[in-house]
Amino acid sequence: MAASEENSALFPIFILSLMAIPLVPYTILKLCHAATKTATIINCQCSACFRSGKYRKSVVKRISNFSTYSNLTLVLLWIIMAVLVHYIKNISHEVKVFEPFSILGLNHGASDSEIKKAFRRLSIQYHPDKNPDPEAHNYFVEYISKAYQALVDPVSRENFEKYGHPDGRQGIQMGIALPQFLLNIDGASGGVYLLGIVGVCIILPLTMAVIYLSRSSKYTGNYVMHQTMSAYFYFMKPSLPPTKIVDVFIKAAEYMEIPVRRTDGEPLQKLFMLVRSELNLDLKNIRQEQAKFWKQHPALVKTELLVQAQLTRESASLSPALQRDFRRVLELAPRLLEELVKMAVFPRSPQAHGWLRPAIGVVELSQSVIQAVPLSARKPAGGSSDGIAPFLQLPHFSEAVVKKIARKKVRTFPELQDLTSQERTDLLTQTAAFSATESQDVEMVLEMMPLITTDIAFETEGEEGIQEGDIVTMHAWVTLKRRNGLVIALPHAPYYPFHKEENYWLLLADSASNDVWISQKVSFMDEAAAISAASKAIQESKEGTGASMKEIKAAVREAVEKVKNGSRLVISKFQAPAEGNYNLTSFCLCDSWIGCDKKTNLKLKVLKRSRAGTRGGAMVDEGPSMEDDEEEEEEDDGYDDYESEYSEDDDDVRHDEIKETLANGSAHGEGSDSSSDGSGTDEE
Repeated sequence: MAASEENSALFPIFILSLMAIPLVPYTILKLCHAATKTATIINCQCSACFRSGKYRKSVVKRISNFSTYSNLTLVLLWIIMAVLVHYIKNISHEVKVFEPFSILGLNHGASDSEIKKAFRRLSIQYHPDKNPDPEAHNYFVEYISKAYQALVDPVSRENFEKYGHPDGRQGIQMGIALPQFLLNIDGASGGVYLLGIVGVCIILPLTMAVIYLSRSSKYTGNYVMHQTMSAYFYFMKPSLPPTKIVDVFIKAAEYMEIPVRRTDGEPLQKLFMLVRSELNLDLKNIRQEQAKFWKQHPALVKTELLVQAQLTRESASLSPALQRDFRRVLELAPRLLEELVKMAVFPRSPQAHGWLRPAIGVVELSQSVIQAVPLSARKPAGGSSDGIAPFLQLPHFSEAVVKKIARKKVRTFPELQDLTSQERTDLLTQTAAFSATESQDVEMVLEMMPLITTDIAFETEGEEGIQEGDIVTMHAWVTLKRRNGLVIALPHAPYYPFHKEENYWLLLADSASNDVWISQKVSFMDEAAAISAASKAIQESKEGTGASMKEIKAAVREAVEKVKNGSRLVISKFQAPAEGNYNLTSFCLCDSWIGCDKKTNLKLKVLKRSRAGTRGGAMVDEGPSMEDDEEEEEEDDGYDDYESEYSEDDDDVRHDEIKETLANGSAHGEGSDSSSDGSGTDEE
């Protein structure tokens, strides 16, 4: 009986240990991650972002942000652990030692007559004939009778006095950590217990695992459905114009699962009239175009109208049910657009090149969705390739304000940025009738906007120059600066209802052939990960060249300092094409800001493969050389190849003017002055 009680007491201790082993370190890791994330992220402080409410730290919002499935599960497990600790602390888990003298109320060494008197006295109190209480009966049989027999029998008494137990020397007693009811299974109830145990401990976990695996098998690592990836891959075309990007974007399987209710008909009709000008309908045959639009799959119609509601800032007119669907569409948009970019740059040609034009169009759509700017606003106008779109992302700006400041010869966004703070304030207060607070909001946003520069170099290991077929390594430092001195910050996006981190795409492309040679995604949000990656890459690169330990440490320290100052290292490789001169362009595209993208023009010279080769000897030590053009070609005022493509001609691509030349196997470029380009990128 004592052994059974001890086994039952061990079971909660066993369960507590199993829960604590994974739960404690996971909780510590989660708390450290939350503390780091909270300490580093800074959001826009303008009045427009404040009114949006998404950064407001209300109690309800804190609870809502905390109430995720993982957090609630974590709290529930800790509550169970606390209950187990309380239970273990209060249960009696001590093993009762059999002590016959104490049971009979005698001292050690009592005589036989004293033992018999004590037994008779206790029998009058606990004997079943004298006391009908079942507990008294059990106590008499299990303890009093056994204690009397142990002391009356000479052998038992000798064993007790010698070994502490009436049965003599005792071996090691082992226990099993199972609850009491499992140790006493018998009869019909035992079968019920056994079925319950099998169902709870085996069948239920297996069922949950099968359901989880069946659902997760539909998604990729980025939580995008495989069906969506297939659709994006199929509909992506090399010359896909930006006006058609939306048609591909809305074909995501996640959007097809959003229910289309009968009650949505009238609100969607009203929304259609509000956004009709943005749907690229042929005005000459407007009736036929409208009929064709409504004949599409209802989910496609609903999703496209909700996307246009975001671009045109008409979400206030939506019904409560459509508001929920609208938020769902926007919540999924960033990750779907990221996968759409990957589909655009996915290697398809024999040279493993992706497509430049649709990649730029997808990133521009992402910018418009985050900033809630219509695609029609991106049509080139007033000498700006982005049109008036960059202006509309600023707080309190509208088309009327843009027209007013244009009369003062501020027609492009860079011209507004180049003004001093006082000049901008005077311009906005006097021309556009801005208040002091509104002008201050504009200054805050302009100070938050990223300024991107790129420093790119190409090299081949142990080569005098880049020859056809060589593996070329690109080293690119992407540097982000802001006028307020910050590096890590959330973008100004008052019309996007969720937190959105800035991401950047670095593309090395041949604009003339529409080929993307290299694509990398860069993020500035995690400085620790960037330091680790840059240190490792620089160390491996220097070790490959045979540098000394002192040189390696110096290079690593320099790289770490660059990362802390707002730079990110991108390293990628590609195979050198056939002999010739190649006019390449690196694009650094931001997925959240309009007018912050950066373009760098490069000329790559690939030499013919020599029969004898140029490897070995002194040529390995020389390494690639770097030369700049003696004379730079004059650059057009326009956007050249990276011109926003929301224009009438969707198929023509013009050649870039070259500003820097890569000679004898190496190139080095600083961002050239393209109209308004800047962005960052995160390694994939």
